[in-house]
Amino acid sequence: MSRRKAADQEQLLTHPIIVRVTEKVFKRLEKKQSESDCSTVGEVARRILSSQPIKSFYKDITLNPIMEELAIIRKELKAIGININQITRSFNQDKAETHRAFYVLKVADLYKKVDEKVDRLLVIISKLAERWLQK
Repeated sequence: MSRRKAADQEQLLTHPIIVRVTEKVFKRLEKKQSESDCSTVGEVARRILSSQPIKSFYKDITLNPIMEELAIIRKELKAIGININQITRSFNQDKAETHRAFYVLKVADLYKKVDEKVDRLLVIISKLAERWLQK
């Protein structure tokens, strides 16, 4: 089975250009590739040669502790949600009133934990907003 022709023949990369560069230049191209939306060093070189923009991404390492804390809170909220779902299932299956009251108290305690986590999230988000809006 043959390949289908590309819709836009003008966009095909048909002419190979072989270029040798020094180690220093190659490292610089690799660095630019790792920081950008380019998937290969060749793509970086193509964009430079054709004067196309290269979008660079920078990571602010000062946000690492905040992001770790957000990930932990997300994990804890997920675990609490799973517990609430299990308790709710038990509540709906159990017909004894005393057991149902016990499940209600357990869920109320879990919702208090959710409230604490949401309060912590709001504090973190307000700090992030202050940092974001000052720039």
